[in-house]
Amino acid sequence: METPTSDSVTSDPADPRIADAVQAARLYYFQDQTMAAIGRDMGVSRSTVSRLITYARTSGLVEIKISTPHGQAPRIEREFSERYGVRAHVVTVPELVGDLERLEKVATFAGRLLASFFDSDMVMGIAWGTTLSEVSKHLAPKRTYNSYVVQLNGAANTRTTGISYASDIIRTIADAYGALPQGFPVPAFFDYPETREQLWRERSIKRVLDMQKRMDLAVFSIGVPGGNVPSHVYTAGYLEPDEAEALRRDGVVGDIATVFFRSDGSYRGIELNERASGPRLDLFEKVARRVCIVAGTAKLPALEGALRGGLITDLIIDDVSATALVS
Repeated sequence: METPTSDSVTSDPADPRIADAVQAARLYYFQDQTMAAIGRDMGVSRSTVSRLITYARTSGLVEIKISTPHGQAPRIEREFSERYGVRAHVVTVPELVGDLERLEKVATFAGRLLASFFDSDMVMGIAWGTTLSEVSKHLAPKRTYNSYVVQLNGAANTRTTGISYASDIIRTIADAYGALPQGFPVPAFFDYPETREQLWRERSIKRVLDMQKRMDLAVFSIGVPGGNVPSHVYTAGYLEPDEAEALRRDGVVGDIATVFFRSDGSYRGIELNERASGPRLDLFEKVARRVCIVAGTAKLPALEGALRGGLITDLIIDDVSATALVS
């Protein structure tokens, strides 16, 4: 269902198109009038009506919500529910497209769907990375109040502060919902567990950690080494060769917010996790809604581990990867 609502506006309230766009959207969606009929009523051309309705959708004046009756979800989505206890949103993507285009299609779907998960008086946690960077380009604007978007893990390493990359993602997502952005200016990985422990006691950092604990919604992908669209943490200087080798010895298949886990979803006893800035996964599991976004089969072994570990409540995934996982 598509609902025109002035409460959703995130565009400039002084924009002269808003009043006309609301009128056109109400006539089109609520009264089932054709664009030609709306044009006659408003004294404008059909193409102008089309542009007004497009503006209403892209600016957040119109929100899209698709309700699936109980038991009527596509078969493959029901399989995810029955096997893993998660709600899956399977994105149809042409089979022959490349991995970059596949990611774009899934990110576009995710960007539209997130608006239905996030509302006023909520805290959204974001794990930066290649996938979330792409999602941030395709958000459907929605006005919320007293809401926050908080960065879940640090982005600095020995080569860069990472602040620009991570904060751009956080700020873009926050701006789409009229929320306040909260960065996390710490290293992705500390050199020593004791350093992290001491920094976590600082009041300025503790405030961010407390906000993370209040999360209503966590949005993330799964980082994995390799693949045609490599995960940022494995390609941007975050891991030294001896650390990467230690992860292989520990049987690590992927990470969530720079916290690593194995194929069975376990994460304890992995040394690098003691130095990671991301939230401990036992605390992460307490977040009411944990939305994982995955495109491409390279992440499937890690995704299955995260599903087995109960780390995900909602999954957005392309159809080829979904079929490969449950078949």
